[in-house]
Amino acid sequence: MPKYYIWTIGCQMNKAESERLGSYLEQLGHRATATADEADLIVLNSCVVRQSAENRVINKLNALKPLKGSRPNLTLAVTGCLVNSKLDQLRQSFPHVDYFFQPGEYPPWLEKQGNLHTITPLRPSPTTFVPIIQGCDNFCSYCIVPYRRGRERSRPITEIVGEVKELVHRGVREVTLLGQNVDSYGHDLPHQPSLADLLTELNTIDGLARIRFLTNHPKDMSPRLIDAVARRDKVCELISLPVQSGSNDILKAMRRGYTIDDYRHLVTQIRSQIPAVALSTDVIVGFPSETEEQFQQTFNLLSELRFDTVHVAAYSPRPGTTAARKFEDNIPLAEKRERLNKIEQLQERIAAEINRQLLGKTVEVLVDGRKKGKWQGRTRTGKLVFFSDTNDCLGQLVTIRIEKTSPWSLQGKLL
Repeated sequence: MPKYYIWTIGCQMNKAESERLGSYLEQLGHRATATADEADLIVLNSCVVRQSAENRVINKLNALKPLKGSRPNLTLAVTGCLVNSKLDQLRQSFPHVDYFFQPGEYPPWLEKQGNLHTITPLRPSPTTFVPIIQGCDNFCSYCIVPYRRGRERSRPITEIVGEVKELVHRGVREVTLLGQNVDSYGHDLPHQPSLADLLTELNTIDGLARIRFLTNHPKDMSPRLIDAVARRDKVCELISLPVQSGSNDILKAMRRGYTIDDYRHLVTQIRSQIPAVALSTDVIVGFPSETEEQFQQTFNLLSELRFDTVHVAAYSPRPGTTAARKFEDNIPLAEKRERLNKIEQLQERIAAEINRQLLGKTVEVLVDGRKKGKWQGRTRTGKLVFFSDTNDCLGQLVTIRIEKTSPWSLQGKLL
């Protein structure tokens, strides 16, 4: 029986695709192995959204070169966003790689079995990812994703519902619906169903406890979707809403398609309809020509809106994007790091204050694993919670009284 090893870096979509790729290989008679050294087939699922991620992929490829040299029969393949249309250049740069294939696809050199779109994880976690739309039509100036994953392509509602029912049958309690822009779901399908329609259908599935979705685009999030989150009992009160910058001029250069006033209005609308909502956001610091004043506008916006979670990254030019062609990457790396650190320190204080409000209160937690001898899981609003218990709690919804808080997690006692 041939053995396979999948190395994954990057977003939740990559993780979901690797999980499904593993299931596909097992259907073909392969068996997973814990290390690359033992594998007959190695697949690297790559990410190039930032230079640091691309560097890790390249370092991994170079590290595998001696192994490939010593074992010529080993098959080495690469998928994910490193794979672009310039395959000849990739083959020239990495001659020891046998195959390159597009993200979201399956190994084209292996025998195809069944409907590849409905391959589901064989042994899923109680919480798992479900891709619902591939690609992106927005073409933000800094983003390479539309060039690697293509235009938006939605999966039919019936197909997704069928997959989620099967996942629930295999023990899944919570699904996270994935897309580069989930708010665009369905516009390319007959009758143009929306994400709100999909949430309504999934909400009726027996045995499914929770539904999440990401990532949203502020210019595409509809009132119907906000209403669906407010009204559907299984849809969690957690919304990821990347703002990227607090400066209108930077947002325009980024081609984001909204203003800060638009964004504030959307946040107000969400919080008025879903009072218990937790909001997360993404921010890029050091975008070309970002002034200290423009950075301060971002800092002030985060101070004002007080997000539960902020993911901050320093701008990294991606060859082939509009920003890389039009703008000079003229913010020194040291300045980018200083701005990033300021955002992280601000958010640490805000998250600590938000989480401290849960001290002594009870929360519902879906247990999804163990770490350092403790059970772990998340609340409906995405708070990470740890607790101790001798029973098998995996996959269970439990009630926890919070006894300790920090900016990053909560600890408590099982009731």
